[in-house]
Amino acid sequence: MRAIAGLFGKSPFFPLQKHMAKVAQCVDKIPDIFSALKHDKWNKVEKLSDEISKLEHEADLTKNEIRNQLPKSLFLPIEREVLLYMLTLQDSIADTAEDIAILFTMKQTTPPKDLIKEFEKFLGKNMSCFNTAHKIIQELHELFQSSFGGVEAESVKAMTDDVAYKEHEADLIQRDILKVLLNSENELSYASFHLWMRILESIAKISDLSEKLANSIRTTLERR
Repeated sequence: MRAIAGLFGKSPFFPLQKHMAKVAQCVDKIPDIFSALKHDKWNKVEKLSDEISKLEHEADLTKNEIRNQLPKSLFLPIEREVLLYMLTLQDSIADTAEDIAILFTMKQTTPPKDLIKEFEKFLGKNMSCFNTAHKIIQELHELFQSSFGGVEAESVKAMTDDVAYKEHEADLIQRDILKVLLNSENELSYASFHLWMRILESIAKISDLSEKLANSIRTTLERR
């Protein structure tokens, strides 16, 4: 109890930021694992997948520490339920990163050649969406110090708009990839087709969850 209270004493949002840093370590390895897969480096794919799973477990331990030791009586600048909701969203992002990593190890298959560039673009857009959401979380202490107003609040609002726009762009790219995948159904085995469909959906969750996380901050700002 004292340990987590001490963290809150340093910054009301420090535990959330600490957890998000662990989540980012998971997500940041996704492009590496896709690059290894693209170049048929299957041993590296397995190694990176194991690393992501270990990092996700570390993020889980941090999440559980915060949930179990967060004092109900501790003064917070936002509702306790909102903070826990944000923590749950961050946890879901780490879970999704692990899901993607595991999917990449399910079968030694590469995406259709005419999809590689679009897939990289799609992955990059989801990563960018997450990175902006991560930056918002990093700004929470400064936002608190400004009493959730002023220039800092306007900056955070602009970043939440950016996350929403990037998520929309990711959706558009996903639709294009989906069309190509469906038209390639006869060129891929059923297992490969189904696997890439699942990978596509899982990667899309990164930007979807990032947008929800950003929106939870925006909603908090608008209520004050």
